[in-house]
Amino acid sequence: MEDSVKKENGTDRKNRIVIPGCGGFIGSHILRRLLTKTEFFVTGIDRSSSRITDLLGHSRLNFIEADIYSDSENLRNIISTSSVVISLAALCNPSLYTSIPVEVIESNFVKPYQLIQLCSENNVWLIHFSTCEVYGKTKAALFSDGSCNGLRDSGAFNEDTSQMIVGPVSAQRWCYAVAKQLYERALFAWGSENRLKYTIIRPFNFIGPDMDYIPGIDGEGTPRVLACFMKALLTKTPLKLVDGGMSRRSFTYIDDAVDAIVAVLKHPDASRNQIFNIGNPANELSIKELAHLMISIYKDLYGAGENGLTVENVSSREFYGAGYEDCDRRIPDISNALRQLGWHPETNLEIALRKTVQAYVNKYSGF
Repeated sequence: MEDSVKKENGTDRKNRIVIPGCGGFIGSHILRRLLTKTEFFVTGIDRSSSRITDLLGHSRLNFIEADIYSDSENLRNIISTSSVVISLAALCNPSLYTSIPVEVIESNFVKPYQLIQLCSENNVWLIHFSTCEVYGKTKAALFSDGSCNGLRDSGAFNEDTSQMIVGPVSAQRWCYAVAKQLYERALFAWGSENRLKYTIIRPFNFIGPDMDYIPGIDGEGTPRVLACFMKALLTKTPLKLVDGGMSRRSFTYIDDAVDAIVAVLKHPDASRNQIFNIGNPANELSIKELAHLMISIYKDLYGAGENGLTVENVSSREFYGAGYEDCDRRIPDISNALRQLGWHPETNLEIALRKTVQAYVNKYSGF
């Protein structure tokens, strides 16, 4: 990343943002919003620019195509001339948690730890993207009757009060959640001891255009569930339900998620040393229900016949390999974001899925 710190005349440090991972799904949407709707100058760092090619010539973007952690000294220089870092670079695909767990731990804790140190040294605000997976399982999952000491567990996770319950070490699926959780604890510790300015974002299943690759077309391996279902729809093959698709998730449209990040940037004092669940509790359903809803939307949009648009049950071991375990339910309590930021999601699930399905078909139907 030699000579990558670009100086703009008249640009104040307070107007400069660094986004490691700006070329990913979430990062690309945040970057596009900041460049089109704000006056921030952005230094974006990523190993790929495929999602942001239309932005590369923008006068307020300095894009560096590199591994963010490959040049510590230049990273220090970049951060020292900025006021905010929005940290997004990470491995966050469930299929990787059991296949390359060492890399998952390194990418989510070991390597990004230097960002904490550099931001603290330079008095830079670190906005860190964690994950809703830090919560692990609901309490109800520990009881066969779905209750907790006789009380029904609502499943709504709260940033300050919810316990974090994960599986045994042998269930390597949890390496991602635990690495992210340890990073959060490091942020809290540095905030307490060294006055680090930080904000933690816990995303709840963001979906939207450019979310994931399609295996065999522009990537290999197993993407996240929505892209897996989209490949099945495009190829008229059964949508595979891992362990019957009984797990429940709350899906959040990416535009609503970006609105939340903009709200964080607009309210630095209210956001300082806060944790925000960013999700849509109204958009909760099971993965099985998601599959059938996507089939219905696909048929409605494209008039597809019955052939091939079916579901098929598979075991988690068959789909992900040994060591996979899942949480039963992820639904966010978003009262803190509403109270501190005035933010709440607006896009209902059917509209979010319809837009996402349309974007996938527009991009991949010619392959």
